[in-house]
Amino acid sequence: MNKAPSIIFFGTPEFAVPALHSLDKSRFKVSLVVTQPDRPKGRGRIMMPPPVKIAAQQLGYEILQPDSIRSDDFHNKIVSCSPDYLVVVAFGQFIPDNLLSLPRKYPVNIHPSLLPRYRGPAPIQWAVINGDHETGVTIMVLDSGMDSGDILLAETEKIFLDDTSATLHDRLAKKGAALLVTALEQIETNAIHPLPQDNARASIAPLLQKTDGRIDWTRDAEKIEAFIRGMTPWPGAFTFWGDMRLKLFKAKPVSMVEAACPGTIIQGFQDELRVSTGKGALSILEIQGSSGKRLTVRDFLRGTPILPGMIFT
Repeated sequence: MNKAPSIIFFGTPEFAVPALHSLDKSRFKVSLVVTQPDRPKGRGRIMMPPPVKIAAQQLGYEILQPDSIRSDDFHNKIVSCSPDYLVVVAFGQFIPDNLLSLPRKYPVNIHPSLLPRYRGPAPIQWAVINGDHETGVTIMVLDSGMDSGDILLAETEKIFLDDTSATLHDRLAKKGAALLVTALEQIETNAIHPLPQDNARASIAPLLQKTDGRIDWTRDAEKIEAFIRGMTPWPGAFTFWGDMRLKLFKAKPVSMVEAACPGTIIQGFQDELRVSTGKGALSILEIQGSSGKRLTVRDFLRGTPILPGMIFT
């Protein structure tokens, strides 16, 4: 019987967990899981393990959480495992060349876009923000660049009109996990070979900061609505009403029957919060104010009346 191909798995967040489970159910052998160190989270700053660590413990894998993957000790550990593949899924650090060269076959990566489109750390959010109708996942050979490695397999995923970054994230994580095993199986049978990316078609999906969630009311209503979905759940779309920071979760474009400066609250139906934009208007459906609770706009307006003529900035 042929020996099962061995894998060292690098991953950290929730997006990587389905891939680890998919490998666990396959004929491939995960010999080691590498993830980021536990980090303090929440108001209490309690040390919390990354999702991949929790999953790896449940599956019974050996786990390493190095402070640095560039140390000699870590390099020697990987060498001692003699891996056929490195599988890297949202690990959170660039893998140095001296590690990329170690697997007998390939260092393989799952990227949640149709490369070369949306290279970078936030491809899911930007696909939704930009109003794309489809995206996908790509299995590629990892190199030292930013998502620039040769492509092994790719598969398209539709973006629905009500998708947020969260809902699209979950579907792409599952699709990428299944496609990963398919790609590895096809590598083993020489059914696929890496193909270079067309760098001329490359686009970047830059990292989002918390401040990037502020809404620009001069934009079209349709674009703002897509922006809100793309910013949900993080970093979150927000605006200001005076000194109060309001977080918006759901909205829909509507007609604007009266001209008003962008950001102005305009007349709508009862229990409606309708805001003028650069083109059209936006009806806010779910909102969070200073109470910290996500509310329907009807419930929110009961405690915080916002009247026509007032302005969001």
